[in-house]
Amino acid sequence: MQDRTQANPNTPDVTTLDPDTASTVIALYEAGVDARKGLFTSEWADRLREDIEVAYEEALGRPGGAVGRGTNRHYVEIHPEQMRGWLDLVDHPWVREVCTAVLGPDYEIVELGFDVPNPGAKDQPWHRDFPMPAETADGGRLTSLAFNVTAVDTEQDMGPFEIAPTTQWDLPIDFAHEMFPAEALYPRFQNLAVRKYPQRGDVSVRSALTIHRGTANFSAKARPVLVLGVDAAGAGNAEHHDMAVTRRFYDSLPARIQRHLVCPVVEELTPITQRHSIEGLMMGDA
Repeated sequence: MQDRTQANPNTPDVTTLDPDTASTVIALYEAGVDARKGLFTSEWADRLREDIEVAYEEALGRPGGAVGRGTNRHYVEIHPEQMRGWLDLVDHPWVREVCTAVLGPDYEIVELGFDVPNPGAKDQPWHRDFPMPAETADGGRLTSLAFNVTAVDTEQDMGPFEIAPTTQWDLPIDFAHEMFPAEALYPRFQNLAVRKYPQRGDVSVRSALTIHRGTANFSAKARPVLVLGVDAAGAGNAEHHDMAVTRRFYDSLPARIQRHLVCPVVEELTPITQRHSIEGLMMGDA
């Protein structure tokens, strides 16, 4: 696998960055994933879990409120105002600086949602979250990041997230819909695979192109995890999402966050009907 951190002229210049941000940028271009332990307190994560539980119950109670991501798995997109700690997350210096370094100063906050692998969830197929953009395939530039925040302490039997480092650069040869590698390619990902066991307060960041999957949840507990999606300007993922903010909420935000919001500003929020489905993950009885 080519070392794009040396060969790619679009790799951000980390010499101008603080060491913490630089190490994350290098990790994203090399492994495709990085994390910070204890970025927030466990109490902050507990509030996140409470907000997810409220939003999840509401979503399951109406048509189109949640979308299946496999057996006993759901994804729910929410509005920023449904998460009390949203501003804490998007305004954290590490989050802002990583987004700026990788995606540019005009990065766009495009997605907020959560995945819930419930008891009985099965192994997902290996996949990436969307097709590889031309900017990545041809120029080796990352144009999107996904920040993940666990709402519970992850244990071995809870269906931990599994990721295959360096595969953000794999060209989609023999990939169904440019997202789902053929099973003949699975040994490569299984040889590279690393399982993640984040604890409350930990935050990870990855390229959404890095091949990954959720694994089987053999426990009696759900493993909810928040997803914050951020794009380079013009990357185009915003059009697949439906989050919005109220005028009152928008006006309360610092200008440094307002400038990165590309979602509608409305007088009143309406529940989101999920349309960010990934056909290859809608298996079984989810």
